[in-house]
Parts: sequence; C-alpha cells; structure tokens
Amino acid sequence: MLSLDHQFGIYVHWPFCLSKCPYCDFNSHVRETVDQDAFKAAYIRELEFYAQLTNHLPVSSIFFGGGTPSLMPVDTADEIINTIQKNWKIKNDIEITLEANPTSIEREKFQGFRAAGINRVSIGVQSLNDNDLKALGREHSADEALKAIDTARDVFDRYSFDLIYAREGQSLKDWEHELSRALKYADGHVSLYQLTIEPGTAFHTRFQRGDLTIPEEDDAVDFYNITQDIMGAAGLPAYETSNHAAVGQESRHNMIYWRYGQYAGIGAGAHGRINIDGKRHATRAHRGPEIWRDLALENGHGAHPFEALDKKAMGEEALMMGLRLTAGLDLQQFYAETGCAVSDVADENKIKTLVDEGLLISDNKILKATPRGMLCLNAVLSYIIRAE
Repeated sequence: MLSLDHQFGIYVHWPFCLSKCPYCDFNSHVRETVDQDAFKAAYIRELEFYAQLTNHLPVSSIFFGGGTPSLMPVDTADEIINTIQKNWKIKNDIEITLEANPTSIEREKFQGFRAAGINRVSIGVQSLNDNDLKALGREHSADEALKAIDTARDVFDRYSFDLIYAREGQSLKDWEHELSRALKYADGHVSLYQLTIEPGTAFHTRFQRGDLTIPEEDDAVDFYNITQDIMGAAGLPAYETSNHAAVGQESRHNMIYWRYGQYAGIGAGAHGRINIDGKRHATRAHRGPEIWRDLALENGHGAHPFEALDKKAMGEEALMMGLRLTAGLDLQQFYAETGCAVSDVADENKIKTLVDEGLLISDNKILKATPRGMLCLNAVLSYIIRAE
C-alpha cells in the first residue's frame, strides 16, 4: 500500500528548547546541558533501525521538528542527513526542512545548515507585537523575528514562518494590521494558528483559574474569516486548516501526513506510520529524551512496541487528516492507502445531511469540507465517523 504519488518522509524530533512556552503541549524539554555526541549516535542508530524496515521507499522529505531543532549542532544535522542518504534512495527534489526560533538563528549557523543539505526553514515567529511575544513566553522580539526572516530569505531557497492569532486582548484590527505587516516578509508559505488552550500547559492552568481569557467562539470565527480573506487576496490561500501557500509551495512533508502516506518518526516522542508486511503500523518513541537516547544506543531504537492498525483505524485516521485539506479527501487514494471505502468508517446518511446543510461536498472522486465546514471540522468529524 504505497502512496499513489510514492511519497515517504522522515521526521526527526529534537526535543530541547531554551524555555518552555506556556501554550505548548509538544514534547519539548529544557536542559542546562545536552550530551551532543550521545544524542547524535542515538539518532544514527535509530535511523539505521528504521532503514531496515523502509529502505525500499525513496525519501521525498526530511523534517527536523521539535523542540527547537535550530539549537541542534550543525554537524548533528549533517550526520543525520548523511545517514539517511547512505540508507535510503533520495528523490532529486527532496525537501529538507528545519524548524527554527529567532533566538537560535545566526547567519553563519544557517549557512552551515544549508551546506548540510537543508533547503527549507520554518521560523516560529508567533507574533509581531513585543508585549504579546512576552505573554506567549517567547524569548525574541518582533525586530529579531523579522531579521531572522530576512536571514532565511538570503540563505535558503524556501522559507515559512508561523503566527498565532486570537490571542488574549487581541482585536480584529490588531490582527489585520499584524497580518498585513507579516505579508511584506512572506514568500510562498505562512502558517497561521488560532490559539488553543491545551491540557497540561501553563496556559491551561491560568485559563482554568480565570487568569487568562481568549476570544469567544463567535469572535474566533471572525478572526478565522478575516485571515482567509486577507491571505486569499495576497495569493496565499489556505490549503490546509492552518497553512497557506502559493501554488506549488505547500509543505511537502506535511502533505504526507494529510494524505496518509508513510513516514518514519525518529527521536524522543516521535510518531510514525509505516507498512510492514503489507500492514500499516503506528510507531511511537519514548517521550523522555534521555530514556529514548539510552534505549536507542542499547537496542537500536527507542520505540514502544509497534501497533498494527486495522482497516477501520486506518480509515478513521485518513479521514481525519484528509478533511483538513481544502482540496479534501481523494477517494481513490483513500482506498489505496487504507483498503476500505469512506462508507466503511463514516455514516453515508450523515454525510448526505451535512452536504445538504452546506458543510461538506461529496461526489465519486472527493469528499471535502466547505469553508463553513472547516469552521467546525471537529464537530463534523465527530458526527460522521461511525461509533464502535
């Protein structure tokens, strides 16, 4: 069950940050010191382990995520890329992305990453307002963020940056102004995320106490709609719920996730989806960085036991990922990847109801959410997916 477009990616998780942002629920950790040599060796061991299972697949993308992978030593990134090149066939147009924070960017280091093979960066700007950056726990200023974008533009062929909207105290006018300013620095891709309060974060604790407020649901809809209007007019329409790009500039790696392709997850807490003996398996590494490192060095990998997914589980995952795309779910590819039809995991009568209500579009080729459907996508999915 290889993806119709034969896309396979490798995700490499760098779990360390300078500080923990209060809204972040990712597997990120703050350490005074990191045994760089040991972690580099652990990445190599785990890559070699997954190569034994997937090296028949040509690699179309590598994504260094985190955490803050721009804190990674350049020679570690270089060795990881070299190991991948030794163990897999590499597509000529491979996309190799590095996530970066403005505080960890230096021109010389970016040039080192470029020399190692990285050809795309994604910068965590989050806001162009210094007070809001401080409230978000960010270590950089708006000016530093814009300088980082300029550096990325000079060094790399492709770059993107992230912003968070619907922040505490933010007005629609504030967001319009901020987004217009950001577009002056944008190239082909921008990620725009609505602030959500995730359990286990410092923001969740403050929200529960009543010390943090975010826009009400109706106001959040206004933020979303304005975002779509501004980005569409700028030639960067949404191609996924939170991602905007010019045609051809979409994140190839993330498209693997949304199209339910195969990918190997490397590093502490990394997830993957790979086929073994014709069956899709979910992989998940231990979250603790040092636990993962020691297991990888000792056993060749730091993963929990793999989970074989049945057709229904695969179908549900593919449906939930595919409907995030504005282009929707390609039903032919859905069947090729999962071995089941949408009707095996979703109630056709409920789909028809939402089509009649203008929330979904369905024909023999695609199933997709309308702009109105995108606004309540979680509710749409909960409604149509068949209960056990």
